[in-house]
Amino acid sequence: MKRRVYNFSAGPAALAEEVIQQAADEMKDWHGSGLSVMEMSHRGKEFTEILATAKADLRELMAIPDNYKILFMQGGAIAENAIVPMNLIGRKAQPATIDFINTGHWSVQSIEEAHKYAKVNIAASSEDAGFTYVPARDTWKLSKDAAYVHICTNETIGGVEFNYTPDVGDVPLVADMSSNILSRDFDVSKYAVIYAGAQKNIGPAGVTIVIVRDDMLGHTVPFCPSAFDWKTVAEHDSMFNTPPTYPIYIAGLTFQWVKRLGGIAAVEKTNIAKAKLVYDYLNSTDFYVNKVPDSDRSRMNVPFFLKDESLNATFIAEADAQGLVQLKGHSSVGGMRASIYNAMPIEGVQALVAFMKEFERKHG
Repeated sequence: MKRRVYNFSAGPAALAEEVIQQAADEMKDWHGSGLSVMEMSHRGKEFTEILATAKADLRELMAIPDNYKILFMQGGAIAENAIVPMNLIGRKAQPATIDFINTGHWSVQSIEEAHKYAKVNIAASSEDAGFTYVPARDTWKLSKDAAYVHICTNETIGGVEFNYTPDVGDVPLVADMSSNILSRDFDVSKYAVIYAGAQKNIGPAGVTIVIVRDDMLGHTVPFCPSAFDWKTVAEHDSMFNTPPTYPIYIAGLTFQWVKRLGGIAAVEKTNIAKAKLVYDYLNSTDFYVNKVPDSDRSRMNVPFFLKDESLNATFIAEADAQGLVQLKGHSSVGGMRASIYNAMPIEGVQALVAFMKEFERKHG
């Protein structure tokens, strides 16, 4: 049997080996039910148990207060770019204003979609430096009466991450946490809404986690589809329409795996160590270049460039041969990118750094 590779894909990303093995063991028969999770009725007792356990485990892991609902939705963060404004701008007189902090590609996606529903204020942006930093909080020019402030806590393409939770006063703070949810401790009470596509740190593509404070429910615009109305989804326990049952099941296994590791505090400690391995090496050489200042570097996504970009194809080919795959950077920026989410073991990061050092020795 071919050995498993170290998968540095930005998403869909690596799953924990334990999770994959458990899913394989339960594929044909979940807990003696005689059913695969993929063929269960979403309203049957087996799946409702899976759903309830997943919600409870996520609430425990993230210390989600009781006045927040946990929703399992579909469409990914891309769909939430429309769903969020349709649920929140109704709190204000129309046309409402949304404040955005623009830190890269996924912020831009959110901004472009929001223009369809509201006035958009770019309160701060790092576009002037190619989205290589997080604008300092004291530079933000927030609106006086915004419906909400939106941030992307980790930009997978640029490798930029918020290393703090910004204070925006009484205005609701909304965060796209698709690529760093569960990777570090967040005080959920400081956010009105958190949303995240699962396919980076939680599970396979197909389910989107939405964590929404109770007072943010019930403000949809009239044209919001029923299946996108958070209040409706919450009232039907994420089963207003058929939910993505198998991705929810895998997400639940991932939550249990994180608990076995010691929870988010233990995972964060390992993530700090993994990121340090890569960044310490990048800081020690000019053969590779990372353009993000230390204070804003992502623990989850490490983009880097070879100083001699004519070696890019050789780097990818030799890395693949060593079982280090999906290191090619996003097409919009080029270069390389190592995504080192929770499921990437420290041994994988050590193997990557060893390869990078050897590649530099051979080609430097």
